[in-house]
Amino acid sequence: PECGIGLVPDVGGSLILARAPGRLGEYLGTTGFRMGPGDAILAGFADYHIPEEDWPGLIARLEASGDWSLIDAAATSPPGARLAALRPEIDAHFAGETMGDILRALKHAGTPFAAETLESLARQSPLSMACTVETIHRNRAHDNIRRALAQEYRYTFRAMEHGDFLEGIRAAIIDKDRNPRWRHASAEDIPAAQVSAMLMPLGAEELTWEETT
Repeated sequence: PECGIGLVPDVGGSLILARAPGRLGEYLGTTGFRMGPGDAILAGFADYHIPEEDWPGLIARLEASGDWSLIDAAATSPPGARLAALRPEIDAHFAGETMGDILRALKHAGTPFAAETLESLARQSPLSMACTVETIHRNRAHDNIRRALAQEYRYTFRAMEHGDFLEGIRAAIIDKDRNPRWRHASAEDIPAAQVSAMLMPLGAEELTWEETT
């Protein structure tokens, strides 16, 4: 949902998206698709499905024994993943190098899935979507949590001055008109140099790490 307020997937979410099967990462990161339990497991956002009513008893047993294998025993089969049925079209249309490529593929497809997806993408910040796709591609090439967090931080650092974050918050939370006026009409209009600029190192403001013992 971050693209809907002018941000990109953060707190390591861009790395999880990069690790998702096929092109699910690009689809989830840009559309804000709401996952069910089966979807979350398929995409790598969850490992187990345990009904909520079973949590108190499981927690008590874990606290008493410390035996993590109890989680395996408590897990149940999740509801079917809607994403599984959508994967062929997702993988076909979200395989482009840029968000512009993805939009063009969807427009050319002319299927109900493509039409519904384009409608969802039209509500998101074009710049956020373009940068989301780029961060996912970079993370897929370099699977490293620190690199992922640094990229997310760079975008967020610049999002108010150079991105759509303020407008996204205005439309969603302040005025609540749900009609954001993004900086770009379409991600197809965004040059690659602008995407790169949003993700460039921040120099003295770069994200730093503190080792603790």
